[in-house]
Amino acid sequence: MSRRNIVLTGFMGCGKTTVGKILAQKLHYQFVDTDQLIEKRCGMTVQEIFAARGEGTFRKMESEVAEQVGKKEGLIISTGGGMMINPHNIAALQQNGRIFCLVATPEEIFKRISGEKIGKRPLLDSANPLERIIELTREREKNYRQFLQIDTSGKSIEEITAHLIKIFQSSGNI
Repeated sequence: MSRRNIVLTGFMGCGKTTVGKILAQKLHYQFVDTDQLIEKRCGMTVQEIFAARGEGTFRKMESEVAEQVGKKEGLIISTGGGMMINPHNIAALQQNGRIFCLVATPEEIFKRISGEKIGKRPLLDSANPLERIIELTREREKNYRQFLQIDTSGKSIEEITAHLIKIFQSSGNI
C-alpha cells in the first residue's frame, strides 16, 4: 500500500518544520525540510544563496527539490514559505502527496521568528519586519488558499499534529 506524503506549506514561522518532525515520528514517516535539503546540497544557507546567487537561483533549486521529493512516498515534507507560488512545484508535490497550509496571524509569526531568527530570513531584511510579514502574507494568500488551512495561532504542537493526523486518517491516506 502506498504511503502518501504529507506536505506542509505556509508562511515562515507557521510551524511547518516543528510540526513536520513530530508528525514524522508519530506516523513513522521520514521528515524532509526542503530548505535544509537545498542548504545541504549547495553548502550554503538560504540567506547566503539569496545574497550570492539571487532569489531566482534559489527558486530554481526549490523546483528541482520539489520534483525529486514529489516522486517518493512516506515523507513528511516541510516546504520553504515561497515554494507554493510556483504551480510546477505544487503539481510535483501533489503527485504523491496531500498539501496542508499552516497559517498564523502576522503578529504570531513575528513573535515566533523575532530576535536572532529574523536575521536568517532574507525576505524579512527590512526596517519593519512585521510590516513585511503582513505584506508577504497578503501576496501569497491566493496561493496558500488553494490548500486546506490549518490555523496554528495559539495552539500547541500536539494539538496541531493530532488535528493533521485526524484529517489525513479520515481521508483514507494512512
